[in-house]
Amino acid sequence: MKIVRGHHRVLIQGITGKQGTFWTERMQEYGTNVVGGVNPKKAGTTHCGVPVFASAALAMKEVEFDVSVLFIPPLGVKDAALDAIEAGAKNLCILTEHIPVQDVMVFLAAAQDKGTSITGPNTAGSVTIGECFTGFMPAFNERIFKKGAVGVMSRSGSLGTLMCQNIVSAGYGQSAFIGIGGDPIIGTTTSQALEALDNFEDTEAVVIVGEIGGAMEEDAALYAKTMSKPVIAFIAGGAAPPGKKMGHAGAIVLGDKGTYKSKKEALEGAGVTVLDTPSDVGKVLKDRLKA
Repeated sequence: MKIVRGHHRVLIQGITGKQGTFWTERMQEYGTNVVGGVNPKKAGTTHCGVPVFASAALAMKEVEFDVSVLFIPPLGVKDAALDAIEAGAKNLCILTEHIPVQDVMVFLAAAQDKGTSITGPNTAGSVTIGECFTGFMPAFNERIFKKGAVGVMSRSGSLGTLMCQNIVSAGYGQSAFIGIGGDPIIGTTTSQALEALDNFEDTEAVVIVGEIGGAMEEDAALYAKTMSKPVIAFIAGGAAPPGKKMGHAGAIVLGDKGTYKSKKEALEGAGVTVLDTPSDVGKVLKDRLKA
């Protein structure tokens, strides 16, 4: 996957809706380079100071864009995503949850064929601190996001925000935050996000915010083992009853796969420090970075 940077040109699909409008304005205030929006019913108008187009394909011809952020209802996401992918978008940020699984499989396959990176579905977005953000993460709140050297990736937007707040409270800051999303089928895995943060400039340590369910954290342990930078992790759901789905659609444990125990053992076996609570991150960062 590719981390969104300040120079990237961003399209907002669903720009004229209430949430699309509010968060487009916040993205623009932070420095995100929003160049246009999409709403077929309002094509030809201007909204949030940028032109509105009938489709991503038409937007690409007129303003060109690298990234598209989707504020689109669940049943409309497949067509909107395919529109942006076919237009040549390099990266999609799909915020929507409750998208039919078969629709997700269709646009993820199309993205793979075209080489388009996707964060989500069901992501809160991503932040490149001091440059730009996509989605609805509170990048503008300096108690949560401050320029620094800790890369953070999270399946959960709320837990990711809490972890970032604890990092700042401990006197550190972040290089970038990647929200990969909490659905069972998503476009960017924990391992891919970990690799992107590992290779991102000025990153000295990486924090993984995971949860029970699936095997992404176990897979990420294989990459973490190759890293020279310290990796810290927090896995939510340690007290969940066996077989219980907790919160996200992806947080379901089947047999011995995806359990807190299996994730913790895999990560610790790769040299990752697994936190008991997010509030421990400051002390562990101090110890690991000193080492």
